[in-house]
Amino acid sequence: MLAKKLAAILAAGLGLLTVVCAMQRNSPPQPFREYPGDEYRVSQIPLPPDYNEKTEWVFARLMYPSIPDAGFRHAGWDWRQGHSSWTNDYPRADRHFLEAVRRLTRLQARSVEQPVNLDDKDDVYNYPWLYAVFVGEWDLTDAQANKLRDYLLRGGFLMCDDFWGTIDWNIFNQSMKRIFPDRPIVEIPDNDPIFHAVYDLDDRYQVPGEWAVRTGVPFRNDGYVAHWRGIYDDKGRLMVALAFNSDIGDSWEWADYPGYPEQYSALGVRIGINYIIYSMTH
Repeated sequence: MLAKKLAAILAAGLGLLTVVCAMQRNSPPQPFREYPGDEYRVSQIPLPPDYNEKTEWVFARLMYPSIPDAGFRHAGWDWRQGHSSWTNDYPRADRHFLEAVRRLTRLQARSVEQPVNLDDKDDVYNYPWLYAVFVGEWDLTDAQANKLRDYLLRGGFLMCDDFWGTIDWNIFNQSMKRIFPDRPIVEIPDNDPIFHAVYDLDDRYQVPGEWAVRTGVPFRNDGYVAHWRGIYDDKGRLMVALAFNSDIGDSWEWADYPGYPEQYSALGVRIGINYIIYSMTH
């Protein structure tokens, strides 16, 4: 197992170089920026002292416009200024997960996230791995869908998380069909390399959010069963990985909370690390 991990990390470094070369568009990355979130004000989560460190990998969180029905929670806010669907669990989940990435891998990762707006020229191409949360409320424009499709076909990777049941799936799929109208969404088989990049994850289970601890209900809407779905490119590389009917972000966000079961954070961290290493080696 140790040899496998070392090989994966070595391959990750080489893979990152390959991905960066394929995606390079000579557009410098945007500087670090913070926005108010759904759950946290900027001042609530202090910046670590090394937040501006230049590293080989950055946790990139996708910014996006929400469906009109999500506006009741974000009335009067411009999604480009935060306090929108894309800020769910932000930034606490990102920074907790990054602590795990820095501790459990040899990957040189920045200790803070980077919000990425597809409308910022070619900025998205600076990040080989992109995380999108609450995608049951996203509503991409045609231009954003086209940009994201190009990003993914050039070697980028998108992880979508925390959307539940039929209604969320249908809303998610409306935008996804604009990204890839001709590519099917399929169940990822257990033997796919993404589930074995670092950790062997044959025995996956539904990861509920912290809200499940309070309510005793481990699902939302009619999302009773966890699904691990994805979209592949023509060479069999997984470009999009979907954590449908699970809340991986909460498993990161509440990893230090004694009331949140450790088994969910343990799986959530392993899934995230596998997805990162896979994205940099395939």
